[in-house]
Amino acid sequence: MQAASAYDPHLARDLILDELFDLSLYKALRGITQSDIHDTLDELIKIETAHLAFWQRFFNLNLEQLDLGRRIKLSIMTMVCRIFGSMAVHLVLEAIEVHGVRKYLAVWQAHQGKPLGEALHGILMDEFKHEDVLVTALTQRQINPEKIRNIFLGLNDGLVEILGAVSGFFGAFGSATMVLIAASTTAVAGALSMGAGAFLALNSEQEVKSTDVAKKVFLGEASDVTPMEEPPLSSALVVGSAYLLGAIVPVFPVLLGATDPRFSILTAGLMVILVSTVLSFLSGMDIKRRILLNLVIITVAVSISYGIGIVAKNYWGVAL
Repeated sequence: MQAASAYDPHLARDLILDELFDLSLYKALRGITQSDIHDTLDELIKIETAHLAFWQRFFNLNLEQLDLGRRIKLSIMTMVCRIFGSMAVHLVLEAIEVHGVRKYLAVWQAHQGKPLGEALHGILMDEFKHEDVLVTALTQRQINPEKIRNIFLGLNDGLVEILGAVSGFFGAFGSATMVLIAASTTAVAGALSMGAGAFLALNSEQEVKSTDVAKKVFLGEASDVTPMEEPPLSSALVVGSAYLLGAIVPVFPVLLGATDPRFSILTAGLMVILVSTVLSFLSGMDIKRRILLNLVIITVAVSISYGIGIVAKNYWGVAL
């Protein structure tokens, strides 16, 4: 086995602490859940205990205490599960599964043909088979990728588009009343447009799949067409509602009396961080990268929209 010193010490520390975090989380969840899922959690605890011991031996590094960031994360997740009950537990377990698989696959791809890559083979087999079966059986796939995509799409579009509109209207009109009227009507129109677009797109997809199924039935062939996971109308409502919820965030400060876009930018930025954190965690995406990307998008949208508003006011005579 290659010497532990040959590896990035940060990677070694992260792998061990991540396993320790998962183990600590499963133990904490066992203490706040009903007995019907204790057998599943006990099996997960057994697996994580073995993984933790393996990495400690592999890197010759014995870490028994979580760092501050992971302790805070553990406390928050435990509190959320305690407050929201079994649904939150299901979501957390599935999210942990997704993150674990993505993390180990990335490390394995970077160390193929090396001792660390070989060591990861057994861990990944556990993640793919044993833990996946256990967690999937428990959660019954509570995380619907389509719903996550729709919620994220709607919220993100509502935040960015209406924040840009608020900034542009302030630049052009300088009147909170005018901004409120214009932004509110734009938000409602945008929500209806997003919902209608989602409905039409999924309805078209549903019709295409139905035609393919009918064709295969007629020809006597086995159908390999997967059914739609979510009805078009339900998806449209999710997208439209999420858009409207996101749109309310930059409009709300104006409703409370804000006379410039600063408070709208602040509230929208905080909302982006919160939404990006939650949805990135649930879908297994890189949280920091997603937050940074959305903040950059908002910054660009606000700058361009406000600039257009100023140009409209000074050169095109747009004003109250």
